[in-house]
Amino acid sequence: MELDRPEHFINRELSWLKFNSRVMDEAKQLDKPVLERLKFIAITSSNLDEFFMIRVAGLKSQLEAGVNKFDAAGLTVRQQVDGIGEAAHELVKEQYKVLRALLAELTQHEIIISEEKNLPEKARHWVEQYFRQTVYPVITPLAVDASHPFPFLASRSLNLAVLLLRGKDEEQLAVIQVPAVLPRLVEVPNQGKKRTFLFLEDIIQTHCQALFKGYKIKEITPFRITRNADLTIDEDDAEDLMAEVEKSLRQRKRGDAVRLEIARQAGKMVKQFLMDGCELEDGDIYEINGPIDASCFFKFTALSGYDHLRYEPLTPQIPAALKECEDFYALIKERDMLLHHPYESFEPVVDFIRQAAQDPSVLAIKQTLYRVSGNSPIVRALAQAAENGKQVTVVVELKARFDEENNIQWARRLEEAGCHVIYGLVGLKTHAKMALVVRQEGSGIQRYVHMGTGNYNDTTAKIYADLSLFTANDQFGADASAFFNMLSGYSDPPVWNKLVVAPFDLREKLEELIERESEFAEQGQEGRIIAKLNSLIDKGIMLKLYEAASRGVKIDLIVRGICGIRPGIEGVGKNISIHSIVGRFLEHHRILYLNNGGDPKVFLSSADWMHRNLNERVELLFPLEDEHAALRVTEMLDVMLRDNCKSHHMKSDGHYRRPEKRSAPPLNSQEEFYRQAKAAAKSAPLPLRDRVQPLYRKDI
Repeated sequence: MELDRPEHFINRELSWLKFNSRVMDEAKQLDKPVLERLKFIAITSSNLDEFFMIRVAGLKSQLEAGVNKFDAAGLTVRQQVDGIGEAAHELVKEQYKVLRALLAELTQHEIIISEEKNLPEKARHWVEQYFRQTVYPVITPLAVDASHPFPFLASRSLNLAVLLLRGKDEEQLAVIQVPAVLPRLVEVPNQGKKRTFLFLEDIIQTHCQALFKGYKIKEITPFRITRNADLTIDEDDAEDLMAEVEKSLRQRKRGDAVRLEIARQAGKMVKQFLMDGCELEDGDIYEINGPIDASCFFKFTALSGYDHLRYEPLTPQIPAALKECEDFYALIKERDMLLHHPYESFEPVVDFIRQAAQDPSVLAIKQTLYRVSGNSPIVRALAQAAENGKQVTVVVELKARFDEENNIQWARRLEEAGCHVIYGLVGLKTHAKMALVVRQEGSGIQRYVHMGTGNYNDTTAKIYADLSLFTANDQFGADASAFFNMLSGYSDPPVWNKLVVAPFDLREKLEELIERESEFAEQGQEGRIIAKLNSLIDKGIMLKLYEAASRGVKIDLIVRGICGIRPGIEGVGKNISIHSIVGRFLEHHRILYLNNGGDPKVFLSSADWMHRNLNERVELLFPLEDEHAALRVTEMLDVMLRDNCKSHHMKSDGHYRRPEKRSAPPLNSQEEFYRQAKAAAKSAPLPLRDRVQPLYRKDI
């Protein structure tokens, strides 16, 4: 059968919307605490914002430019935009249906989101005073008429369109921006055991007549505009990359409008006025039956005094081997050390850099930084290392989307401390995760390397599932030195000992590994591939997987988000199964397992299987050489494949279903990994060789 046919692939954008639907599905799970379910509504909303600002904006730009190409699934740009509109409208409708149910459920716990008219008189008086003393001085109405054109409104700002009547027939329009400097949900004090909140926009609607003396308010409509936020940076002509990124950031909030969210009760005149002012079509308008911008519930879910409505806190564990270790360097020299975050603490990664900054034997530290926390202990340690006289080189990715401003700030801080800050290779984002510590030991030097699947971010490490590897392997050390020399100077890519680096040879290596597994299968040996990824959309790799499956390789793909390949297609994807795990933690690790003719190989990577990662970014793939680490990751994959609580399985039509639990006891892989981490923190685990069973394989 011909492999390259449109019906064998799923459109990237529609696949992403299915992923966000799976995220929202977590808000429906009644076994989850109600504030945690509300958080998933906020995540769904935030995800949609970014999707429209980047992906939908990009497609609309293509439409305006007259681009009429087909994607792998055979859809034109126009068909993609229309398909997105249909799916996104359904998703938003379902999202607010779930939100209304959650807010009703909160009332059972005496958490009330109310309207002012439902409050007792004393509380209404407090709200009026709050408006006059706190809100009124901050807000400014913007008239819209012949002498006042439609105002520019920042992307994602919440606004009120006010239709005014003067006399009998004279209608005019004004816009009030809901101030983001004030809390979106305002708590009304002295409500007894109940805690009562009002939306800020509702308070403004009730009292804003004071802003329009001489006019009668006919209608007030909340709305919100989402704009194109994709940065265009010409690195070839940029003399100062940091200045160029800063310039683009200032333009981000002023991009073209791509979506208008508006209250469902909006009148025709106001709706048409906003559509015309934003230059949007009917399909770009999302009528909201509830509070616009549900991402405001992120902060609300941290409400104090309601721990019983949230997950039981998870304390990241320190493995017993590390607890008892007096010399971290000696431990790593003895054998590679693997950590599984957030079940195991990220603190050893921070300490790796912090101790190096203080150690008089350390000569140099080199590290890549893509996304870090706002008050990063790693950044502080690197700055201190430079101040202590060590050679510190930091590869900063200024173009990490939506982290650009944060990255610029700490890049300057590192430069001021004396670090050598570089911005990688022109035209390529540096997404690889690596740290190198060079230490004087005796008459020579010893290199210690950390590599991982996730960012050097101590905050997200508490909610992202990732893997960290520490090694003192000489070949990895030599590769690490060559890697940083390549990024910082004019050195061509070397012949690597262990590393595989995009965009130079990662694609070729993946294709080679898949091809070799196909050859094993054709020779009568078990061909087996398991890939754990965030996204799989690269057409070349997907075709290679289809080919391998048609040649007898059994393939399990654990893909959290976008997945463009279909399972179960007779003659093409019959040997392919696809899983997606969505749970308490964000599945973020990238793992590749190959049976390799009975001599299994396990790799970790920073890269998803997307065109941008393989062709337009600096990424790493590296093997697990330590037998214990490789066996441990093999066991992790087995647990993920047996997950029947948080896993979704894709059918050949592209839809996902939760697995039946009847055939096996319930298994939540994330809970199981935490259980294992707690056990490892108490004592050294049993040899994995005695624990790992043959990799799970359901009948396909």
